[in-house]
Amino acid sequence: MHIPEGLIPAQQAAAWYAPAAAFVGAGLVGLKRRLAIQPSARPLIGLLGAFVFVISLMPIPVPGLGTVSHPCGTPMAAILLGPLTATVLGSVALLLQALFFAHGGITSWGANIISMAVGGSFAGFAAFRISRRAGLGLGISAGMAGFIGDLVTYGLTSLQLALALHGDEPVSYVWGAAFASFLPTQVPLAIAEALFTAGVVVFIANQRAEILEGVVVRP
Repeated sequence: MHIPEGLIPAQQAAAWYAPAAAFVGAGLVGLKRRLAIQPSARPLIGLLGAFVFVISLMPIPVPGLGTVSHPCGTPMAAILLGPLTATVLGSVALLLQALFFAHGGITSWGANIISMAVGGSFAGFAAFRISRRAGLGLGISAGMAGFIGDLVTYGLTSLQLALALHGDEPVSYVWGAAFASFLPTQVPLAIAEALFTAGVVVFIANQRAEILEGVVVRP
């Protein structure tokens, strides 16, 4: 998922920074407000930030695309902290990975924020809320969040690659080819992320239910 340095044109790379900055800015404002009201949330925020950093630093190369597959972690962070805070955590993780692990890039940071931090967080959170309102159990809803948030991340990455590399081919065709290239490695990872997300959320609900107050929708 981490688009490396130089893979997308400079103008497109700059364009992805604008929406990324808007989401991260809103997330930072919300995070500052949360910590002022609830300073006890700091350990959970730090723990989930570390989780997103580590789980998304497990790259599996995707032949032919010049990029990699890996779990995201942002859907679970979005369930526990909300999608804007999860966006901030994902953005920090992506920056550290680009600076110290050559995983991603600085010019492509905005694009990577949109796909993993924004897309994974908001798609996962929406899937969780919709599943709960539809009457699905907590574990299944969390699993849906992990699975859908993961695949949406790679759908957005495929779109970014298609816009950058389509040449004379239709963008839709290149998008489909890129997304299909991800699926053999990403579907198993999405299933694993679904199972892990479900397990963690159910465990927290049983042990520390107050963490999920205001987030978990009763069916």
